[in-house]
Amino acid sequence: MRYAMLSPILAATLLAAGAPGWACAAAAPAAAAAPAAAHYTLDPAKSSLEFTFLQAGAKNTGRFPRFTVTLDCPGPEPAGGRLEVTVEVAALDTGDVDRDDVLRGDDLFAVAKFPQAHFLATRIVKTAAGYEAEGALTIRGVTRETKVPFTFREATEGGAAVAFMTGKTLVRRLDFGVGQGDWKATDQAGNEVTVSFALRLRRTSR
Repeated sequence: MRYAMLSPILAATLLAAGAPGWACAAAAPAAAAAPAAAHYTLDPAKSSLEFTFLQAGAKNTGRFPRFTVTLDCPGPEPAGGRLEVTVEVAALDTGDVDRDDVLRGDDLFAVAKFPQAHFLATRIVKTAAGYEAEGALTIRGVTRETKVPFTFREATEGGAAVAFMTGKTLVRRLDFGVGQGDWKATDQAGNEVTVSFALRLRRTSR
């Protein structure tokens, strides 16, 4: 009985004296939880992918109505993640049927042979303005290293976790062979094409 009563006193004495083992056990912090990874997929009904180009000196805008996006984040932000985009080029729409047929033709996008464009970024870095995805862009079977800057923000809508991703980048069509024969000239169709996007992404895992 006397030994049982002495146990708490002995423990307190050892702690106060800094006895090995006791002090370490008392001071050890709880292990930090690893940040939750996230997987996002596109909400196509609330997303847009557009391209702006010069034709005969006039600015024109087209869109790609069919495309897919997946974004994998290792933690609460995209840095260190992976982005993949596939675009159905054959579905392009500039509001002019005749022009769309020309763009789909063999001298430009050649959609019969190359119906899709693809971007895969395995490196995403944080920048002063947001983020930058660095990866390989393939158009008309030609692949070039490309950097795509973007902003990213998470939100909760209707109890569901979503994210919004916006940005734009400059693509030179002739770098990808989009322009054969007479279309290699840039006096009627400019070489520089601005691609812009506004995406709503659904978070499907935490």
